[in-house]
Amino acid sequence: MKWILFIAFSLMIWGCGDSQKEVYFLRGAWLLRHVEYPWGQELDLSLDGSGTYCLVYDSDSVLYECQITRSPTGLIVIPESMAGIKLMDKGGADFLYLENSDPHPLSIINDTTIIIQRSGKLYTMVRADDVYSEWGTDLRDIISNELRSNAIDDRHSYVLSAKERQQKNYINWLIMAFGLASTTAMAIYVVNRRRHRQMLLQLQQIQEVHENRPQPIRHVVAEFEKNYFASDEYAAFQKRMGNGHVMNDDEWQQVEQYLKTIYPGFSIQLRSLYPMSELEYHTCLLVKLRISTKDIASVLARDVSTISTMRKRLYKKVFGENGGAKEWDDFILSIGV
Repeated sequence: MKWILFIAFSLMIWGCGDSQKEVYFLRGAWLLRHVEYPWGQELDLSLDGSGTYCLVYDSDSVLYECQITRSPTGLIVIPESMAGIKLMDKGGADFLYLENSDPHPLSIINDTTIIIQRSGKLYTMVRADDVYSEWGTDLRDIISNELRSNAIDDRHSYVLSAKERQQKNYINWLIMAFGLASTTAMAIYVVNRRRHRQMLLQLQQIQEVHENRPQPIRHVVAEFEKNYFASDEYAAFQKRMGNGHVMNDDEWQQVEQYLKTIYPGFSIQLRSLYPMSELEYHTCLLVKLRISTKDIASVLARDVSTISTMRKRLYKKVFGENGGAKEWDDFILSIGV
């Protein structure tokens, strides 16, 4: 009798577990292809060159999120977040997507396309098997290590390439060969060279994006620019800047959101070039929004000469050669998609 009860109980547990079985579909890498906003605007994102968001799933249980820019010369990675996830089958092609217990609707369009809803926005993601097979392990390691060791405002960007891997192995050999005494000096040298190579690669990729930007993307950005810079909202913002309005943290975040709507790749490309101070970053945001140097100086409580010198210094650090404030402004106005 005891054996009969044991078998019946085991079958009951097995049946309950099977009814709530997780769907293992997401494992791999997915790239953001299209965004549909609640107010009707839509934006198509290029998979190459201009940068996009990448979601990497590990056995449908852990999500690694980052921003990537890829081209024939390499892959730039900026870690974003990690989360525990669960995909619950609701029947048909609809699922409930739990991200750290926060639910999001998810629809499977086909084997290569899914749509996730977040904060009212619809994100169309496409499967990227080539990214996952080549860089999946690197992406997971970079994101988990970066988020564990650095604060949100102290994130780094990484350049992945075959050459970079060879250089990393060479550096490890040097550390072992020369010991701890020479490690510090060698590490400083390597970091500086790597940072310089990284900036050169990023500048090359930004130039490729600017020169090879698809016509539909040019059209969308032009429309967004036209509508925003002709809006009453922008006129009011420009007036506040002209009056020397000192903005708080919430207002700066709002400015960043404006720019992300018009230029979705601007912050990614800007932050990947050089670890800017808050003052430098805010200056670049206002330059991108066509605010005059005089008004920028007033808003940031600095002399006009200080703002001009800062832009010259940024040009020197990024390009490795002397340049004026106007050359830096022209560069800032050219990036972002």
